[in-house]
Amino acid sequence: MFRNEKKSRFVLCQMLLLTSLSSLPTSMNQNPERTGSQCLLRWFHGKIDRRKSEKLLLDIKTNGLFLVRESIHYPGDYTLSVYHKNKVEHYRIIYSKNKLTIDEEGFFDNLPGLVEHYTKDADGLCTKLITPLPKQGGNFFSVSPEEFASGGWTISLADLIIGEPIGKGEFGDVLKGLYKGKPVAIKKLKDDNGAARDQLLQEASLMTSVRHPNLVSLLGIVQEETIYLVLEFMGKGSLVEYLRSRGRSVITKKDQINFATDTCSAMAYLEDRQLAHRDLAARNVLVNDEDTAKVSDFGLANRIDYNPAQVGGKLPIKWMAPEALKDNKFTSKSDMWSFGILLWEIYSFGRVPYPRIPLADVVMHVERGYRMEAPEGCPPEIYTIMTEAWNGDPEKRPTFKIVLQKLHDLQAVTV
Repeated sequence: MFRNEKKSRFVLCQMLLLTSLSSLPTSMNQNPERTGSQCLLRWFHGKIDRRKSEKLLLDIKTNGLFLVRESIHYPGDYTLSVYHKNKVEHYRIIYSKNKLTIDEEGFFDNLPGLVEHYTKDADGLCTKLITPLPKQGGNFFSVSPEEFASGGWTISLADLIIGEPIGKGEFGDVLKGLYKGKPVAIKKLKDDNGAARDQLLQEASLMTSVRHPNLVSLLGIVQEETIYLVLEFMGKGSLVEYLRSRGRSVITKKDQINFATDTCSAMAYLEDRQLAHRDLAARNVLVNDEDTAKVSDFGLANRIDYNPAQVGGKLPIKWMAPEALKDNKFTSKSDMWSFGILLWEIYSFGRVPYPRIPLADVVMHVERGYRMEAPEGCPPEIYTIMTEAWNGDPEKRPTFKIVLQKLHDLQAVTV
């Protein structure tokens, strides 16, 4: 039974697997049984149901054996399942006061911190967490079709009405459609070769693990004659096209600060989970019918083998941080550089960055210290954020969390 009976709030802040051991508590780094760069968070089993978690734990019957899973009945919530004295106890992990908690007395920034705490002290649980039950296969970002089916992410093609193309993605066309009568966007796999198929499934797997109001949501996946990702529909299209088509006569200062804040909020969420987007730009931010901006196309995020030139054919040079261009080093700090460019796009109403500078010369100018001037009418506070984001030293760039607070303050006084 669940030990905390309080009504669950929807967890917007869904945990994504951390990839940097340096971000974990020291004692966890010292215990290879609990973490490791190859096995990631071995105790995180994704979207398995209560019955399966109990079977996994009861098959071994070791006091203090535990796993963490996503809740099936409360999408976005987590459950900590623990074996103790011939039974399995389940504890719902809820989101409260921008933290994760089981009892609303102890609060944690992320799942590793919560797990680490209860390995030291039972603190109200039936027992301390002693032995993590590793997920079979090691890597959470599974590309197994069976994983999607068992996790409840599979959609029948019969439930979809596929309409006209509305855009193009990395792997094929993006189509408008209907799912159970509601508008959706559908990514259709163009070339069903093994590599493209695996990459699209990896994108879907990643999207099942993140939940935030400013990230485009995955609704499900069709795996029949080809693969379709079914996504929430963003009726006003990409932010860059929205900016260009409406322009100064329609888009207000309030709209601009809202778009900036929405995007930064999503990026702060990814940053908190040690996840780099790698291709942040206004073209990869979408706008819905309520004028909410949401970050999309983060399926390549955190892929160690990601190379934009190999994947997309062209490097997005004008958006890339110097260290990303030079050393293929992508982090939240390189994303912050890109966010500075995105801010420039917002406040220039969708102009292409570095106007009047040939693409071939952009890198040279940036290396020599050139930075774009503020767009016409751009608030000085926003331009300051841009210039801080474009610091040549990644460590001197601000975090998304810090920038988000500044944007919230500006949002409050912008009319």
